Amino acid sequence: MAESYVLRKIKSILECQLPAAMTNTQRFPALDVFRGMTICLMIIVNTPGDHLHTFSPLLHAKWHGFTPTDLVFPSFLFAVGNAMSFTMQKWENRGTGFVLGKITKRTLIIFLLGYLMYWFPFVANDNGQWALSPVSHTRIFGVLQRIALCYCLASLMLYFLKEKLMVIIGIALLLLYWVLCVVFGDAADPFSLPGNAGLSLDLWLMGDAHLYHGEGVAFDPEGLLSTIPAAVNVIGGYVAGRFIQQKGKQYETISVLALAGFVLLVLAYFWNFVFPINKKLWTSSFVLHTVALDCLLLALVMYIIDIRKQRSWTPFFEVFGKNPLFIYLLSELLVTLMYTFRVGDTSLYHWIYQHVFSFAGFYWGSLLFSVCYMLLCWCVGYWMNSRKWYVRV
Repeated sequence: MAESYVLRKIKSILECQLPAAMTNTQRFPALDVFRGMTICLMIIVNTPGDHLHTFSPLLHAKWHGFTPTDLVFPSFLFAVGNAMSFTMQKWENRGTGFVLGKITKRTLIIFLLGYLMYWFPFVANDNGQWALSPVSHTRIFGVLQRIALCYCLASLMLYFLKEKLMVIIGIALLLLYWVLCVVFGDAADPFSLPGNAGLSLDLWLMGDAHLYHGEGVAFDPEGLLSTIPAAVNVIGGYVAGRFIQQKGKQYETISVLALAGFVLLVLAYFWNFVFPINKKLWTSSFVLHTVALDCLLLALVMYIIDIRKQRSWTPFFEVFGKNPLFIYLLSELLVTLMYTFRVGDTSLYHWIYQHVFSFAGFYWGSLLFSVCYMLLCWCVGYWMNSRKWYVRV
């Protein structure tokens, strides 16, 4: 009895010694909100009622340049790194075999889900006849595949290397990618769509049929070569997450995070002159630019939630943030089905837009469609959250 009392007192004293530090079991609500905001905006920008009538901030930059939409995907990678700063601590007392098995399993599952998502619904209608969609024309790389590969690369570095060395390697990867783009790209314009080194590598590895054709030509913005700098977005998120855990949720932490974002923003601005900010090439300047904005955004979210204690608005985004992978997959697969099934001569997707949302006008109707679709996905997430159903890989 006396011993138990003494132990409890010692524990309470030690906890009081570090009031600002975060314990391993402490939740990080700002991360769920940050991740949820990313998924929310990702669904909105991916599902306009009419792609030809979409407000410009909700479109990706055509090539060089930056729009708010270009921040969505790198922010998700940044959030992956944030989450890893918590989960990696659980592996410290585990054997190397267990950790490598966990990393391999997660990588393969997420990559396979991404591949199957592009193959879905596995059949196609050709002149009224349904037939199995050919694997020979299925896109190999994509959003989930990039997440899987970036997670794998970052996890291996984080597990085997010290944090400072990992940051140095991250910087080296950005410089290496710059060199590769210049050396193996077209001599006249190595950062052009037809002349970039990433396209050449993807065509050599996979051929024309397995690439994304949304640009009007075969080119994959989530290709293999540009995955190298994308992994640095995950590393940036990890470093930010570890810093928050070490320093705690206080003004000083938020100030340093915001200052780091400002410094990276300045560096990205000057690098842009020789290596243009380009989401589709995922240039090194784009990495610095997006990590900077994510640091600033995360600092703002922490300030509102943890300092000002204004949390009445957070449950909406936490619904997305607690089941991000499932809700993203749901949003993509449901859209695919809506494009597959037809009402007369048009897809169900366009029929709903034309007959339900077009009253608001072309642009506002298109935005209203995407917002309502996002809310539909949110309802599914809310239902899952109310039952404590969380999909983890």
